[in-house]
Amino acid sequence: MEATTTTNTKGGTKYLVELALMIAIIFVMAFTPLGYLRTPGLSITFLTVPVAVAAMILGPKGGAICGATFGITSLMQCFGTSAFGAMLLGINPFGTVFTCIVPRILEGLLSGLIFKAVRSKNKNLAYFAGGLACPVLNTIFYMSSLVLFFYNTDYIQGFVDALGVTNPFAFVVAFVGVQGAIEAVVCTVVGAAVARALAAALKEV
Repeated sequence: MEATTTTNTKGGTKYLVELALMIAIIFVMAFTPLGYLRTPGLSITFLTVPVAVAAMILGPKGGAICGATFGITSLMQCFGTSAFGAMLLGINPFGTVFTCIVPRILEGLLSGLIFKAVRSKNKNLAYFAGGLACPVLNTIFYMSSLVLFFYNTDYIQGFVDALGVTNPFAFVVAFVGVQGAIEAVVCTVVGAAVARALAAALKEV
């Protein structure tokens, strides 16, 4: 049976309860040490895990909604919690809102679509693909937006100079570095395992 057959029914009580639970988990993680490992510049985020799980269990729509929730919590942290986000907000408010929210909606939506596509061919591989897609897409879309709106600002150019790079692509690679790899590994392993276990518990496999 498809993972979204019973849960992704529009307006279904079960679907809404599961979606609300995932949203609550994202908020709890976002404002506790569970959600971020703070480092200079970009922080390592583990919020891609619940977004990936939602995308696999609740489908692309659920993934997009949980991605939007992730983005909203990220934007909220620009008002004092995140020094990096606060600087971006002061430079370009619209660019900051876009960078915080739009990439996260896309990561959740596309992770759900990727999961569904792979699941039709290989059920077990689908969980790996869905878990990996979310952090990778988050990094690609977030950093693309960051470069689009902020690369030529004095603030980001300060990081460019410190990293000793000469172009946007090299900046992205150097700036993401180990953080991106950690996010990808954690989300792939934990997200895939949790989604697989939940699917089994919900009798959807």
